[in-house]
Amino acid sequence: MKKVLVVCLVVSFVFIASLGVANAVNKSNTGCGLGYLIFQNSNGSTVIESLAVTTNGTFGNQTFGITTGTLECSQPASIVLNERLNEFVASNMDTIAQEIAAGDGEALATLAELMEVPSAKRPEFFSVLQKNFSNIFTAEDIQSAQVIDNIVTILTKA
Repeated sequence: MKKVLVVCLVVSFVFIASLGVANAVNKSNTGCGLGYLIFQNSNGSTVIESLAVTTNGTFGNQTFGITTGTLECSQPASIVLNERLNEFVASNMDTIAQEIAAGDGEALATLAELMEVPSAKRPEFFSVLQKNFSNIFTAEDIQSAQVIDNIVTILTKA
């Protein structure tokens, strides 16, 4: 039974892939990912584009492509910044907490830089964080990602 299913899938794939290249799959409809790569030279019919979108959403391959900049996906420029920010906050939680409470410090300045806060706005940034300390560090065992999320939430309201 498995062999029959595999043969049917292979035959279907070959048939679909051989439908022609007159109208390529529209990337703005399907997005990037494995589905786009597989069906990019197929005809641009609704069925083919639906298969491409479905394939893109399978097994997280589109998310993987966006994160890594592969599978015809573009990696957001801010992803490297976010990784550095996450690593910095995770490695310096205690110091960041102390400096937010004090309203100044080297770790806090580094946090501002990683969050791309302009130099002229940093005193205000430090003040807002200091005033909202209890809204940033909401639990004794808070995780670094939640600290970052809390800071972003506070900054969007300020």
